[in-house]
Amino acid sequence: MQQLYARPGHLTAAQTRQALGISAGALRNLVYRGQLTRVGGSDRYPEYAAADVAALAAKRADRQAA
Repeated sequence: MQQLYARPGHLTAAQTRQALGISAGALRNLVYRGQLTRVGGSDRYPEYAAADVAALAAKRADRQAA
């Protein structure tokens, strides 16, 4: 069963993928490359800091606009 809710200030993997508009594989690549860090949850259901996700989304948006 998937984790539906994350702690305040955190996002689940599904919420992170939706915010960034990427696939599960792309999210794994971001973590592998060190562009995004897991901050909680479990190995199966990681959580990411909402501030980190927002910063990454802004960085990606700036890159697309340029």
